[in-house]
Amino acid sequence: MVKMASLALVAAFLSLNIPQVRAEAPAASADKASGAKTVTVFAAASLKNALDEAAATFKKKTGVEVSISYAASLPLAKQIESGAPADIFISADVASADYLSSRGLLKEGTRTNLLGNSLVLVAPKIANIKKLALDKASLLGALGESGRITTGDPASVPVGKYAKAALQQLKLWEDLEPRFAFAENVRAALLFVARDEVPLGIVYLTDANSEPKTTVVATFPASSHPPIVYPFAMTASSTSESAAKFFAFLKGPEAAGSYKKQGFSVLH
Repeated sequence: MVKMASLALVAAFLSLNIPQVRAEAPAASADKASGAKTVTVFAAASLKNALDEAAATFKKKTGVEVSISYAASLPLAKQIESGAPADIFISADVASADYLSSRGLLKEGTRTNLLGNSLVLVAPKIANIKKLALDKASLLGALGESGRITTGDPASVPVGKYAKAALQQLKLWEDLEPRFAFAENVRAALLFVARDEVPLGIVYLTDANSEPKTTVVATFPASSHPPIVYPFAMTASSTSESAAKFFAFLKGPEAAGSYKKQGFSVLH
């Protein structure tokens, strides 16, 4: 396990050559099978497994390609604000969707709070930790003298915001804040734990379910943080009929099966 003795090493830690889920603005292209414009989706990183499966099912049914860029919600929203081409925006928090709504960048009448999630504490499976209490002694004991805890950056990543709120509610934030190594999105944080580079991480239940090298050792009470809600919306600039069809598909029963398989709760 990589041990880090001071905050001065966090920057070096985050610069490790680890493949991460990054946002890119894919160019629109024609689908070879139908001639339809490729549907472009900007989505929260925690949705990767479920959305990839839903997109594959949609392509099999319609022949339409779906290109999905995954990253933290607010950076994606700011890319759309800057003119990046996207047909659909899916956020892991209400605030990022509000950011675009307030600027008139989401299509009126399309926004739907479709999914919910849970916040969990994970450890590397090889650490053989079965369960941890959410108290100061247990968490600091698991971290040891120099171990770090990771989650998304609270300044821009929804999971980090939920984690900070939960730790503040549980009166643990002041003790743990100096021990955090923040990641650029929830999947990057999950990867740090899966690689046994940190002893603990705070992620969504759905992310933990996608990674066999991590173990859920605690679940944060739902009352300790704001509800984890995923708004889905079409962008105001989208004129794609294929995108409208995919958006409808995402709200339907077939896609719901993909969400539930990963551990999301379907709100509508």
